[in-house]
Amino acid sequence: MAYCKNCGKEIDDKAVVCPACGVPQQDKPAVVDSGNIGWAVLGCCIPLVGLILFLVWKDQKPNTAKKAGIGALVGVICIVIYYVVVVAAGVGMAMMG
Repeated sequence: MAYCKNCGKEIDDKAVVCPACGVPQQDKPAVVDSGNIGWAVLGCCIPLVGLILFLVWKDQKPNTAKKAGIGALVGVICIVIYYVVVVAAGVGMAMMG
């Protein structure tokens, strides 16, 4: 038999929750939030995925969410710049001939 971490009552060894006070008895696994640069690269290459990951992880993994969000923002900015350059080149070519 084991004892509750909160109230000290005797409980079963395999109990997940204390029947007396209702406090969980097993520790939660630690969340790894390293903010790996790989998430920024993924967000840059596929901005929609970066945005979704940012929105999903902003509370549980703030460092990783920030990297994915920054990557998505950089990806969108690069796409906008690319389209501006392409349109400007097309207008320039049309004016020349």
